[in-house]
Formats: sequence, structure tokens, C-alpha cells
Amino acid sequence: MRHNDPVTRAAATRHVGAVGVLTVASLLLAGCANTVGGTAVRGAGGPGQRDIAPLDEASLDRILLGIGELNGIVGSTQMTVTSSLEEMTDHSAGVSDPACLGAIYGAEEPVYAGTGWTAVRDRVAREPTDDNDHWVEQTAVLYPAAQNAQDFFGHSSDTWQKCANRSVDVGDGEYTWQLGDAEAGDAMLTQTTSQNDSGGWACQHALSLVSNVTVEAWSCGYSVTDEAVQIADAMIKNAGGK
Repeated sequence: MRHNDPVTRAAATRHVGAVGVLTVASLLLAGCANTVGGTAVRGAGGPGQRDIAPLDEASLDRILLGIGELNGIVGSTQMTVTSSLEEMTDHSAGVSDPACLGAIYGAEEPVYAGTGWTAVRDRVAREPTDDNDHWVEQTAVLYPAAQNAQDFFGHSSDTWQKCANRSVDVGDGEYTWQLGDAEAGDAMLTQTTSQNDSGGWACQHALSLVSNVTVEAWSCGYSVTDEAVQIADAMIKNAGGK
């Protein structure tokens, strides 16, 4: 299983987590990042990109990157959008450690419960064949106020760090994901996960925020580096209209 597309999330588990039901779900500031058991990462963004007026639901659609830009970031020419959702999903019953659900899947209702979120956009892209080489997911979530987004980011940072270096089974042990170190910066959280017995399939997971929106990205493949961070940074720029 690669990742987890929101519409067929069962077959593609090579990825540790994106959304849902499809087979298979920068630290901005030029300053230093705080690392939890890993290497500090710097991001390309700046504080001005986050300092924008509150966004509305219509803004979520423009935040998501187009397929051409995604293909360019991951080095593919064949990826297409395979899933697009405007609602949360729930796969907590299918993971061995529900406390780490947010480090495995995106746009999960239990993860966002109590945050006050009001709208979500989630999109998955990959090559059309079952044996695809790339898997990408983008998630943008709207909140009533910037404080809600900041609270979710802080809570996610704590959760990812607690789940770092753990193993999580998906689908009654059919697939096992190894969660790597969580790296927390001022406005970017990253973690790399790898799937056991998959020939090197791994995913970078990145979470950031802008105003009253959080953005999340997964980039999966056989030689992932910082593609998810690039996607999240580009989503932040889109939010600012840049």
C-alpha cells in the first residue's frame, strides 16, 4: 500500500498516511529550527507570508497546488489527481496506535475534533498505474481564527514528537510504518516515515500554517527528500496570493 488516497486508501499503503478511502493519506523564518532527535531544517518562507488577513473557505481551493506544479516538485510528468475531498474521514479503527493517527493519515476527523475547524480541502495525486512511483497529498483546513490554527499546530508538534521512532501497523498488520524523527520549526513541522518490506518506499510529511489555515503535505516515493516541505511552502505562498 503506498499512501492512502482518500477514496481508496487501502491499496496504496506504501505511504504512511494520507487520507483515506482510496487505496492505498521550512521552516519558515530564516532562523534555526528546533529538532527532536534529528537534523534541523531551514525553510524558505518568511514571517510576512503568514501575516495576512483571515482567509475564507473559497481561499482553500487556491491554496492547493495544480498538478503541473506538483509534477515539477516531485520530478514526475505522469501524476494526475485521483481523489478530491471536502470532508474529513476516519481511519482510527484501522491503525494499531490511534494516538499517532495524525502522523499517518491526513484530514482525519478524530485528529481535528475539538479544533473548531470549519472547512477542509484534501487532494491526492499519483501516477495512474498501481505501481506508481510518486504519491502526493495536500490538505488545507480552515478555522474561525488564527489562534485555532496555532493551537492545532502546537498540538500536532507534541503528538508527532511522541510518535517519533515508533512502528504503526495499518490494516490488521498488513502494512507497518516506521515513524522517523519529528522536526519542529517556528512554523513548519516535518517527519519522514518508511514502509517495511516495500523496497524503500517512504514519505515526507509536512505541516505549516498561515493566518487561520493549516496546510499539510505528504510526498511519497523511493527517494524522497524535502518535497513535502516545498509543497507546504508553495501552499503558504498561494494563501498570500503570491
